[in-house]
Amino acid sequence: MSKEDVFIGAIDQGTSSSRFIIYDKSAKPIGSHQVEFTQFYPQAGWVEHDPMEILESVKVCITKAIDKATADGFNVDKGLKAIGLTNQRETTLVWSKSTGAPLHNALVWMDVRTASVCRRLEKELSGGRTHFVESCGLPISTYFSALKLLWLMENVDAVKEAIKKKDALFGTIDTWLIWNLTGGVKGGLHVTDVSNASRTMLMNLKTLSWDESTLKALAIPHEILPKIVSNSEVIGNVAAGWPIPGIPISGCLGDQHAAMLGQACRKGEAKSTYGTGAFILLNTGEGVVQSKHGLLSTIAYKLGPNAPTNYALEGSVAIAGAAVQWLRDSLGLISNAAEIEGLALQVECNGGVYFVPAFNGLFAPWWRDDARGVLIGITRYTGKGHIARAVLESICFQVKDVIDSMNKDSGADESKKDEFLLRVDGGATVNNLLMQTQADLLATPVIRPTDIETTALGAAYAAGLAVGVWKEEYIFDSKDKLKNANIFRPLMAEDLRKKKAESWSKAVNRSFDLADLSL
Repeated sequence: MSKEDVFIGAIDQGTSSSRFIIYDKSAKPIGSHQVEFTQFYPQAGWVEHDPMEILESVKVCITKAIDKATADGFNVDKGLKAIGLTNQRETTLVWSKSTGAPLHNALVWMDVRTASVCRRLEKELSGGRTHFVESCGLPISTYFSALKLLWLMENVDAVKEAIKKKDALFGTIDTWLIWNLTGGVKGGLHVTDVSNASRTMLMNLKTLSWDESTLKALAIPHEILPKIVSNSEVIGNVAAGWPIPGIPISGCLGDQHAAMLGQACRKGEAKSTYGTGAFILLNTGEGVVQSKHGLLSTIAYKLGPNAPTNYALEGSVAIAGAAVQWLRDSLGLISNAAEIEGLALQVECNGGVYFVPAFNGLFAPWWRDDARGVLIGITRYTGKGHIARAVLESICFQVKDVIDSMNKDSGADESKKDEFLLRVDGGATVNNLLMQTQADLLATPVIRPTDIETTALGAAYAAGLAVGVWKEEYIFDSKDKLKNANIFRPLMAEDLRKKKAESWSKAVNRSFDLADLSL
């Protein structure tokens, strides 16, 4: 006899893999499948994805996850009520409206080929690097979609031609997936959501619409842009040719915003997601807070067309888990990511070694694309364990620098520091040493939920909310969510914490102005 219930699905399209997870009404996962896809590195600092491979990976994930859940006795075919979608943000592509074919590989969020475009705009525009901050909350940076779109418009003939013929569609990965899921060339819907749109540099944070003055300044045609919708509403139905035809798509959020919702972050609450990079968001409520300390103003979420908009301060760290991958793939110090904890535990401290993983520059709060990676404090005493510790500490120090900036921007009361809880999620949080180190360096507790994959959960929550499966009270019931969580409390002495922070600061300063070192 099959287990009949109500199910919500979530597509989680990340930087290195796609997943589809099916949740039951209690928000428990009952089936999932994950597929990795190819990373392309055409030149140093360039990172691309094949949009067609991403589409295929999503299709495979949906099919296999449903097969697994069905084999376990769940009647997903009958009970699936809706799906939500979450995605890597900023990653940019342009495709043909008439053929559905991408006109170039997608330019990934961490790709830095637009550095020269950034420098040019900083010189040309009266406000320099912060020219658009007032409208969109973002500085001119290689990170954001508008610059990637400009590069495609200026350097790819097929894109230039398609725009001239009014056959071009621009989108981030959410837009590409929804357009294809809802029919593609046969009536696919060209939409994005407020959270993904907030990362393009083109959306006005207050009006939640494309900013005409920005489009004019950058000479980007309005007609290639998607319609902007909220994070929780029925967008359209899945078309024939997909494994789940007719199912509503009713939730869409960029990955970090989805994690905020999955972690039930209300005003004044923060989360940090540890993946390829690390992304720290603090919900600032219904008002935009402009940062004076190197953070980004962005959307947290908008849970319905008429719902209030929650905003956030965000600090983005480009290299977190990617530093562990570097130890594994480039240096061969470990054979899999999980080994770094054991290697680091072979020594009691970092031995005076500090590592700054500025492989492609540094994001928040420094915004230095001239920075490069440094490993300092090396002596004959230095061993593999010290380097492993230094790599883990580098992730935690970068998160600490962002949290310190958030506290300054939000006017946090230092006396209430003990009340602050950093919610954490993402694959790297299984590393207990990393989590303890984070608590020690922050001097505040770190809370890890039982389900660390909160990004997909957030997309499922948004979708389920729109079709009446869940109510907001259920989603934001923090007591229930914290019940079985792991809490890491700070154990480090205050004087040692301060000395380590000063040493890290020295290391960061040593990483600046190294982009032009000779080969």
